[in-house]
Amino acid sequence: MQTIIRTPSKTIAVDIPYSRMKYPDVFWQKAFYFFWRICTPIHPFLRDLLLRLRIIRHVGRQEYPLGRIDIDASLEPMIRDLVARGYGNHFVAWKDSDELVSLRCTPDFEHQYHIRIFADGEVRAHYEYTPECHPIRHMREVGIEERRGEFLSLVKKYLIA
Repeated sequence: MQTIIRTPSKTIAVDIPYSRMKYPDVFWQKAFYFFWRICTPIHPFLRDLLLRLRIIRHVGRQEYPLGRIDIDASLEPMIRDLVARGYGNHFVAWKDSDELVSLRCTPDFEHQYHIRIFADGEVRAHYEYTPECHPIRHMREVGIEERRGEFLSLVKKYLIA
């Protein structure tokens, strides 16, 4: 799927596939899997509506900054590299302030590696429960981990600071 990303200085079009969930083995997880297959397309609309109505709240950026990239030189190559490593566009997620791209990789149905890139070039990343398997734990950030070394092994060559 081609995604249009508008940075402060330019607009790029890059192919970012949808994030793929691993099919679960446990019965109750299979029920969640099918529920989210149906709900994922409407999730961004519903999330934004609930935020506007102030039923739920989310402001700022999540924790765990990795560094900054030169947004004009490194954004597209970094995204292409992450996609080649199994990352995809993540729609079932908060939209952080000034976020350009939200990518995730799911090693299993329960967990995900999540990377965000912002308009000012900042890159943040964390490991956590997937919202599809554990929505309450995910929203409350239970079990969220920095895993800085793992993320740096993926993106360090793109970081300038």
